[in-house]
Amino acid sequence: MDFAPNLNTGVVPVHVAIIMDGNGRWAEERKRPRLFGHKAGVKSVRTVVETAREIGVKHLTLYAFSTENWARPSLEVKGLMSLLDSYLKAEQKTMLKNDIRLKCIGQQKRLPPQVQKTMDWVIDSTARCSAMTLNLALSYGSRSEIVRAVRKLAGQCVDGRMNIDDLDEQKLSDHLYTAGQPDPDLFIRTGGEKRLSNFLLWQVSYAELYFTDIKWPDFGRDEFLEAVAYYGTRQRRFGRTDSQLHRE
Repeated sequence: MDFAPNLNTGVVPVHVAIIMDGNGRWAEERKRPRLFGHKAGVKSVRTVVETAREIGVKHLTLYAFSTENWARPSLEVKGLMSLLDSYLKAEQKTMLKNDIRLKCIGQQKRLPPQVQKTMDWVIDSTARCSAMTLNLALSYGSRSEIVRAVRKLAGQCVDGRMNIDDLDEQKLSDHLYTAGQPDPDLFIRTGGEKRLSNFLLWQVSYAELYFTDIKWPDFGRDEFLEAVAYYGTRQRRFGRTDSQLHRE
């Protein structure tokens, strides 16, 4: 797909969600350890966050570590957690400067204590930032997120705080990690795979899906802008007809 970035149209997604895939394979192609690819991928994170903030994206969600990723070799997991801790420490001042609020979605308590401490520090220090929210999905799985929300709602029904007939889509959304944020408009996956991989299954129901063969370490400013330009070409009908949209 070739969509020349043209941001003069004002068609910028409010919320972008990204599966940052391909770091390990990128490194293996260069006969380097997988962690080398993850380190290279941090540069892409910085570039994409900066570009998203620049063009006016209000919410950016990055799938950084899934619940399934705990099954990876312990050395790789340890290296990923160290990279995460270093990234947070290095980017805190930049987030404040660029008015970016950090949030963590997922099972934060499963992260190593040092990473939790650093995460809490950056979250607290950026809490009043309002230009863009950066969600890092860590130890995250969408199915477990939905089960967690259902359990909370069921508990409210059992103890009488809510009538089961009052349960609706909005109430479920209000109990997800992304409560209070709009659903993603644009879903991007790098690395050539074409699946959702248990990422924001509820929230991306109406997102535009953009898949690219480019591996995450090679996904930079131009590649991100091309994905945004693709989004600008889409007509989002949400179940309505073309003629209905044209009358609005």
